[in-house]
Amino acid sequence: MNPDLASITGTSAPPTCGFDQGSQGLTVRLAGSWVAEHAATMETLMADLAERARSLPQITIDLSGIARLDTAAAWLLDRTRHALLAEGRTVLLSGGTEEHRILIDEVDQYEVVPSREADENEVTEALETVGRNVVGIERDVVSGLSFLGEFVTAVGGLFLHPRRLRGTALVAQLDRVALHGVPIIALISFLVGGIIAQQGIFQLRKFGAATFVVDLVGILTLRELGVLLTAIMLAGRSGSSFTAELGSMKMREEIDAIRVMGLDPMEVLIIPRLLALVIALPMLTFISDISALFGGGLIAWLYDDMSPRVFMSRLQDAVELNTFMVGILKAPFMALIIGMIATVEGFAVAGSAESLGRHVTASVVKSIFMVIVADGLFAIFFAAIEY
Repeated sequence: MNPDLASITGTSAPPTCGFDQGSQGLTVRLAGSWVAEHAATMETLMADLAERARSLPQITIDLSGIARLDTAAAWLLDRTRHALLAEGRTVLLSGGTEEHRILIDEVDQYEVVPSREADENEVTEALETVGRNVVGIERDVVSGLSFLGEFVTAVGGLFLHPRRLRGTALVAQLDRVALHGVPIIALISFLVGGIIAQQGIFQLRKFGAATFVVDLVGILTLRELGVLLTAIMLAGRSGSSFTAELGSMKMREEIDAIRVMGLDPMEVLIIPRLLALVIALPMLTFISDISALFGGGLIAWLYDDMSPRVFMSRLQDAVELNTFMVGILKAPFMALIIGMIATVEGFAVAGSAESLGRHVTASVVKSIFMVIVADGLFAIFFAAIEY
């Protein structure tokens, strides 16, 4: 049957493989239709070829009899050829149409990595995982420091040329990050402050010291809890948004278009977002502190019959200005950490929705982790200087 007619009617001759062993080695003559529908037969023929060629120095594969050849068969032929080459054999291809040779050459350009069987040694597997994570941390640190250098350089350029600062974009980002973030941050802080006060009252009553719940709520909120809650909320709310926006722009090649237009993506996209975070986080931290103290005072009033006047009087005795300043001083640094991680992850997005989702998740997780680490380092520092 004519090969073209066979392809139209959907019929095809099964693949065959003839062997001719001579003084020069083994000649393999392929014929028929080498297509995916005959995959089992092709696997058997190639296994037979590998077995016959085991003790021969040279193998010539004649493709002139092949009527149809698809990618699956081309990959199978290429795999068999490389297996024979790895054993020290000489493998030659002869005959065949130009289309068939082009297809085999194209398949040869892509290396198929064989799947690795699971390592039964759990210790080795655990050490391998740790090693990969350590390498990933090093890569993140290097990219983060590189980005920080670019950001500082760009901000320095804005100080020399203030007109290049995009004020409209900065105000728009402040509106999104700060103003729209007030309700959720105030609500969460209010609830957490109330929970701390309620649990503190119940535990301190055992020692007849329920009034010290004011010290507990005030110091914990102003030094640690307010800024930490706010930073975590911003990491999940604004940090993920920045990563998704920048990642989508990179997928659609909008960032490349900005560069082609002669603009700097650092000035157009990144600086307004990072400056908005640095400005917004201290303000939102202040709102979080007030909300948490209000929630703690309300619960102290309801559970311990402590009037608001008494609560405020004891709060003034319990906290000082440095207690408040510790939390506020942490905020810009945490904002910078969140913005840097969100931006780096956004620019690392590849051209798929899976990559976008993976980097958005990584942005939130890394930001929250680094915020907590930074809070711990600040706590050690302020304790060391007794502030």
